[in-house]
Amino acid sequence: MLDEERQQPDDVNESEETVDAIAESESLAAQEAGEEGVEAGEQQETPNRQRPARAGGRAGRGRSDDAERQPPTEPPPPPRLYEQFKTEIVPTMMREFSYGNPMEVPRLQKIVLNIGVGEAMTNGRAMEAAGRDLTVISGQKPIITKARRSVAGFKIREGNAIGTTVTLRGARMYHFLDRLVNTALPRMRDFRGLPRRGLDGRGNFSLGIREQIIFPEIDYNDIDKIRGLQVTIATTAKNDTEAIRLLELYGMPFIKDTVEA
Repeated sequence: MLDEERQQPDDVNESEETVDAIAESESLAAQEAGEEGVEAGEQQETPNRQRPARAGGRAGRGRSDDAERQPPTEPPPPPRLYEQFKTEIVPTMMREFSYGNPMEVPRLQKIVLNIGVGEAMTNGRAMEAAGRDLTVISGQKPIITKARRSVAGFKIREGNAIGTTVTLRGARMYHFLDRLVNTALPRMRDFRGLPRRGLDGRGNFSLGIREQIIFPEIDYNDIDKIRGLQVTIATTAKNDTEAIRLLELYGMPFIKDTVEA
């Protein structure tokens, strides 16, 4: 009996050890399975995590390219002739013509450039070439002018395209006048000054240019032929005396009046 009683605790201990061993093995198996699951999950999540990074990288590159392509945020400098008008021309004309208010001083209103293309009736490309030259000269896209009535002597019907024109105002007007006075006119052949007969009596001045190549923007190798253009400068002057004095202060090289003896 004693032996049996002694053996019972041994069996119980052995059973407890067996249960502990099984529990430890199950816990180890569970840990291994959990680690494998975590590794598998990480392996599955890794490409998903990288995809947004790649997309973000592409988006970042796109944003950088867009930032490089964006125009400068700084505004262009104001026209030089406009600053000259406010600081020099206005005080001078107020002193010479005894204006009581600076707003009475005449100023530039607009500049109109016009090219007549009579050969457009027979040459379809002439209008396109003239419009391209006028765009380069003015920096603005011109419009096509059409005949208002039919003229049998010139073989023109109402509605036919006969020319191209552009109207400049604001900063482009001052920039064009600056280039015309200081760059284009001195390049004319045998230039001796502008005649004063171009005034119309209401403060507007018209000038005819025989060759468009006097403007440095025109490349002689890209034009199809030599063309002339008409430049009309409209001012708010009440008479020709005020208009011609205004243009002289802007730098227009007029021929001086001579008094015959």
